[in-house]
Amino acid sequence: MNCLIVDDNKLARTAMKQLTSHVEHLQVVAECNSAMEAYNILQKEKVDLLLLDIEMPGMSGIELTRNLGRKRPVIIFTTVKKEYAVEAFELNVADYLIKPVNPARFIQAIEKAREILDSNSRELQVADNEFIFIRDNGVLKRIKMDDILFLEAMGDYVKLHTTQKFHAIHTTLKAVEEKLPAARFMRVHRSYIVALDKIEAIEDGTINISGNAIPIADAYRSPLNSRLNLL
Repeated sequence: MNCLIVDDNKLARTAMKQLTSHVEHLQVVAECNSAMEAYNILQKEKVDLLLLDIEMPGMSGIELTRNLGRKRPVIIFTTVKKEYAVEAFELNVADYLIKPVNPARFIQAIEKAREILDSNSRELQVADNEFIFIRDNGVLKRIKMDDILFLEAMGDYVKLHTTQKFHAIHTTLKAVEEKLPAARFMRVHRSYIVALDKIEAIEDGTINISGNAIPIADAYRSPLNSRLNLL
């Protein structure tokens, strides 16, 4: 996994490079002191993972992320401040690390990135109302429709959550919605589709599915209520 370290602070770059040196199959292709320098490298080099500081002179890490568009690497934000967490979540980055970065926390973030990258060649095909197939590196893998809990938009990917694990599929939530059987699945938010038969509870505008809290957007409340078998 090729990674690029971007931070205007030399000591922070050194510390991050030290952390990466302890992770097998993680190679630093370059380190940059500005977002603009990183942008130019990304136009020429194959980079799987961006370890990206947020507050930098000129272009910020958040601005760089927005400018990279759909074909961006997997991104892990690194910052000394917690206040950017909400904005980072909205940008669907893989993780958000507070500096100085704890080694165990760093490994956790790398594993998240690795799982996304391992899934980046997957696409979804629906065979019937019983199964879907995910194309994973040229191999079709079957998933039972009954095992699907919900689907979540995540940048250029859709996370398909099942009872066992999640799969990251390189597609859009709209494309997935068009393929899934409408009798069994429903969009409840711009970023979420749920399996109606997996809903355990709804409280304060939030759906609970297997311990996961999923928001309901106002536009979907009435259609959802009409689909539920209310007494």
